Parts: sequence; C-alpha cells; structure tokens
Amino acid sequence: MREAIDLLRSEPRGRIFFLALAQSSLGTGAGYIALLLIAESRFSSPWAISLVLIADLVPAMLLGPLFGAIADRWSRKWCLIVADLVRAVAFAGIVVVDSFEATVALAMLAGAGTGLFTPAALAALPSVVDEPRRVPAATSLYGAVGDLGFTVGPAFAALVLVFGGEDTLLWVNVATFAVSGAILVPLRFGAAPAHPPDKPRPSLLGETRDGLRATAGMPAVRLVLLASGAALFCAGLLNIAELFLATDVIATSEAGFGVLVAFFGLGFIAGSLSGAKGGSPPELKRRYLIGLAVLGVGLVAIGLTGNLYVGFATFALGGFGNGQLLVYERLLIQEACPDELFGRVFGIKDALTAWAFAVAFLVGGGAVSAAGPAAVIAGAGALCLLVAWVVALLLRGHWTTDAPDTAARDSAAVSG
Repeated sequence: MREAIDLLRSEPRGRIFFLALAQSSLGTGAGYIALLLIAESRFSSPWAISLVLIADLVPAMLLGPLFGAIADRWSRKWCLIVADLVRAVAFAGIVVVDSFEATVALAMLAGAGTGLFTPAALAALPSVVDEPRRVPAATSLYGAVGDLGFTVGPAFAALVLVFGGEDTLLWVNVATFAVSGAILVPLRFGAAPAHPPDKPRPSLLGETRDGLRATAGMPAVRLVLLASGAALFCAGLLNIAELFLATDVIATSEAGFGVLVAFFGLGFIAGSLSGAKGGSPPELKRRYLIGLAVLGVGLVAIGLTGNLYVGFATFALGGFGNGQLLVYERLLIQEACPDELFGRVFGIKDALTAWAFAVAFLVGGGAVSAAGPAAVIAGAGALCLLVAWVVALLLRGHWTTDAPDTAARDSAAVSG
C-alpha cells in the first residue's frame, strides 16, 4: 500500500493516468448495472440478459491476440484513447437505439473497445512511471483501481438511479469514457515499441501469429496463462452461484448479498495492492501460487458458509486470492517477456479470461440447478486448489534464480 501511495505522490504522469482510470472504472461499474437493467426492462428475458452480457465478451474471446498485436504495433496511448471513444459511442448508441439486435451489436462494440483497452493498458503500464522500480506498484494499482470501480460502481449507480433512470446512468458512463480519453491525450506515455529499421515489418495478422508462436514457446508463461484461465473459470462459477447462495443458503436479503460482494471486492483490492513491492522471480512465482491456493481455499470456505458474518470473511479471503494471483501473473509476464511482446501476451491472456467467464456463464446455471450453489462454489474451489498443485509441480524448474530471465526474453523476441 505504501508503494502505491508513493507512486501517486511522486509520479505526476502516473497520478493523472490513474485518475483517468479511476473515474472510467467507476462509470464502467455503474454502466454494468445499467446494462442489466436495460436488458431486463426492454426484453424481460433471462436469455436476453445473458446474450447482452456474453456479447460484451465475444470480441476479446475471438480477437484478443489481434487486439494485443495492435497494441504492439501502434501507440498504446492512442489505442487507449480510441478504445475509450469506441465505448463511449457504443453506450450512447444503446441509449438511443432500443431494438434487441442493436443492443446486442452495440454491447459487442463496447466489448471490442474493452478488448483493445485491456492489453494496451497493461502493456503501457511500465511507461506510466519514470522510475522502473515503481512498475510493480503501477501494476498493482491498476488491478486495485479497476476492481474499485466494480465495487463502488453499483453504489454509485444506486445514487444516480434516485435522480434518473438507466438511460441517465448510461449517459454518465459515456461521459466517463469521454473524460478518460480527453485526460489521456496530452499525457506522454505508451509510445509504440521500436521496430528494427533493417527488418521488414510483417502484416498485422503476421504479427498476431508471431505473438501466438512466441507465447506458445515460453513454457512458464504458457502455464501461468492457462492456470489463471482455469482459476477465473472457477471465479466465474462463483459469479453465477453467489446470489443463490446468499438468498437460499445464507438466507440474507439482496442488501446482504450486496455487502458480501463488496467484501469480495475489498479483498480483491487488498490482494492487488499486495504486489506493489514486486520481488525477485522466485518470489513472484511463489506469491502467484499462493494467490491460486488462497482463491481455492476461499471458494471452498464460501461454499461451506452458512452464516452472513462468516461470509464476510470468506468472501474477503476469496477476493484477496483473486487479486493476488492476477497481480503476480502480470508481474511474471513483465518479467519474462520483452516490451515489444507485452500487448500480444496480455491480449492472449484477455482472450483466455473471456473464454473462462463465458464457459462459466454457460454451464454455471445448469450446475447450480443440479447440485445447488454451495456445492458448485465448493467444487470450484477444489478445482482451483488442484490447478494450484499441478502448476506448482510444473513450474519447479522455472523462475528459480533472482536474476532476470533474459533467456526467456531472448527466446520470446519476435520480428514484429
């Protein structure tokens, strides 16, 4: 936490960047609530809500590596600005156009903006600060600020809804994206990675293929990406089952459920901030594996929870593990990959994340109906613990010394 505060005090460019991100994340959290309300009020069907939510994931699922290649080919700063503008246009369109087909298409357009924003932002983080030693703090703060939006955003949405409807809420979201883009324009960061002048540049699709090959050629990074995808599938099952656990098993109200989710978010923020100090490669690996295990233990504990007050602790524990594994995953990627590959690796990671949540959304409802929410969440935790154990075994020969993994970086170098 101290390192993150030091970054905000000492890095003017980083302070402005995270200010833009914070207000945009707040709008995103509130806009998610508005999107649910719009889908429910216009189409009155659970399937309609599911299709609108999945539409937001489809661009990253199908085009994540391509979005990452864009972030490695052109200015990452301008990728972020374009992504903000795309999302502003998409949400404005959802307000203005009310047919189901148009709503799904515009939700997909918003997802395309997010699909470009995420790898570009993660790839640009090292350039947001002047001191390289503050890169871990910037990476940690990125996760914390992003989840803060989803934790505080629903409460902000409730406040806006007192004075207006879901359309007003969506216009607020549009404004936050526009403000974010405007703040980033004069900021100096996220230049396009240098390309050797004596080497011909492949096409965008060629660079996308190069990124996929390079990532596949780094066994440790590949394992971390797959393990995190499996863990986020488990977290996606929690997203589906947690409301039913709260209302049917814990027997709390919708307000109580909201508090449980808030505790998960607070735990996530604390887990993200735990990575602010960074560490040596073996330490980053160890803490990543601990995050995987803590998430698994937290999910099992949530599944066994029958009391609201115990639930506050178990949800916070699960959130902490989730935040910790994600921040150390990002730090390991920064450790193992060259800068010119950051966007593509993070784009592949984003695609795996989108697939993990989409599959969880598709199977979660049936699993909850068949086995009950407690069993589904506890089972997800057991699966996460199994993943942590297997990956710990497979990573024993990787990131074993305190020296940077320059060999891995050299083998990952690509022509693009």
